[in-house]
Parts: sequence; structure tokens; C-alpha cells
Amino acid sequence: MRINKKFFLIAAISIFILSVLLSGCLAILRTFGKNHLQNKAGAPSGPIKYQDTFYEYNENIITFLIMGIDKGKETFEPWEAEMDNSGNGQADALFLAVLNTEDYTIKVIGINRNTMTDIYFCDNTDGPVPTFFSQIALQHAYGKDGTVGCEYQLKTVQNLFYGIPIHGYAAINVDAVPTINDMVGGVDVDVLEDVTLYDASLIEGNHVHLMGESAYWYVKYRNIDQFASVDMRANRQSQYLNGFIDAAKQSVKENPFLVFQLYKKIMPQMDTDISTTEAVYLASVLPQYHFDADSFYSIPGKTIMGEKYEEFYPDEDALLMLILDIFYREVSES
Repeated sequence: MRINKKFFLIAAISIFILSVLLSGCLAILRTFGKNHLQNKAGAPSGPIKYQDTFYEYNENIITFLIMGIDKGKETFEPWEAEMDNSGNGQADALFLAVLNTEDYTIKVIGINRNTMTDIYFCDNTDGPVPTFFSQIALQHAYGKDGTVGCEYQLKTVQNLFYGIPIHGYAAINVDAVPTINDMVGGVDVDVLEDVTLYDASLIEGNHVHLMGESAYWYVKYRNIDQFASVDMRANRQSQYLNGFIDAAKQSVKENPFLVFQLYKKIMPQMDTDISTTEAVYLASVLPQYHFDADSFYSIPGKTIMGEKYEEFYPDEDALLMLILDIFYREVSES
């Protein structure tokens, strides 16, 4: 059969043009996604002064609130009689992921789930929303649904952090951990404490490649009979997140569509306000960001036993210095 060279030339040119157009569309989506994120939350106006030093908010920063939501009934037994929407789930894991678009670094701040703060009783949506003083993890459960719970959880975290902009949130049911974990090929950890009640391999000191249910129990388990066991679990969660980000970055390099595959897979178990264009931008830049164990921060403070449950009280001076260090930069007096 005679080859029609003209046909193949036209086809080749068409494919080339299509590739250029697709690349251009992706570039536009990335730019739009970045600009939309940066403009989404606004920014504090003007410099602030602290201990004779002036600081201004770093507008190169994009911050996300990451929530691990536990909807297990055991979470609510002590207080389920007090509310109708306990099935909405507590935010048992709370992290701020801080992306600096100038130096391509990621910093993660862990928030103790027992941090005492004003909680909005947002089931009542008519008129002013009443508040009460309790553990910050409860806020999500007091929303009439997942979206409202997320919005008020974001608000309580913002209040705790003196009103810093938060550009988006993702609340993921902990039941999705095995799926997310396995889609990046699993996560390596040196086990920080025994979790052998659910997995015989999770012995303190063991080097383990977490897959499936092992990852789930490693980030979920805590000994409720041990005082401040939340702190040990938070250490495991931070360690796991560090390993997960490394695994995800490598997986995205090998499969650029992984972010979208993950997004689609876990959507039924996630509430988020991150749009498709914003996700395109994040997926395109994630492999360029630098992240290691030193990129993790926690809020200094003290855990005490309250009337019924453990209560964590932040060191306000240390928290303010942490905020200035991560979200602000020193400037000359104007």
C-alpha cells in the first residue's frame, strides 16, 4: 500500500500543534491556580512590631489546613449525648502545611488535638454563633455537615494563629489512609512505639515499610490509658507525614497524573475547597519543593489533666515567635 506522505505530514503537524496547545493550557491553569490560591485568603495589612522589631507578612506563602477526621464511634462515647452530629467526626490530626513559593520549601506545623480554645457551636446557624472553651479537635464535629465543620475548624485554627491567612483545607477520613498510603507505594518508618495490639511487626525500633492496615494503625492508635498519649501519636503522625511526602514526591515524578488519581480515589472520603486549577498548580510544583525532618514544627506548651479529659495549653510567647518565624520576615522601620 502506498504511503501518503502528505497525510502523515499533516498528522504530525496537528499533533505538534495539539501538544503546544495542551502545554499552553496547562501553563495557564498552573498560573491561574497559583494566583487564585494566593488571592484566596488575603493578607495582613502593614507591618507589625514585636519587641522593637518590625515584621511583615510573607506574601510568597500559601498555607493549607490538613485534617485527619476520625468518625469511629469510640471517639464520641464520652460526649455523644451532648450533640446530634457526632458522626461528623473529630479532627484527631491537625497540621498546617506552609508552602513558600519563593524558596520552594515546605514547613509543617502540628497542632495538638487537645489544644484548649474557643469552639463554635455552629449547628445553630441562625444569628450569632455561640462558643465554648474546649479541645480544638471537637470543632469539626460541631458542624452540621463536613463542609461547615471544615470551615469552622479553619476559623478556630486561624484564631489560634492570630489570624494568619489559610488558603485552603483538606479533611480526610482516617479510613482512607491505607488507600492513600498504598497509591504512593507505601511509607518507610522506624517504629517510635509499640503498636503490636494491631500489627505484630510494629515493634519499637523496627524499620518497617508500611502498607495497607499497618499504615492505618500506625497513625491512628493511641493508648487511652496512658497520660499524654496524644503527644506520642502526634510524633508518629509527623514522622509518617514526613515519609509520605517523600514517597509522594518520588511517585509524582514517575507518574505526573498520580495527584489526580489520588484526588479521584479519595474524594468520597474527603472534604476540600481546593479547586481543580489549584490542584493542577500544586501537582506541577510539588516535586520541586524541599522537605525533611527539620521542616516539622510543633507548638510548645503543657498538657494537664482537666476535669474529665486532657487539656493542652500553648506557650503564647513561643507560639507568637513560631508564627513570626514561619509566616513573617523582618523589615526596616517604615
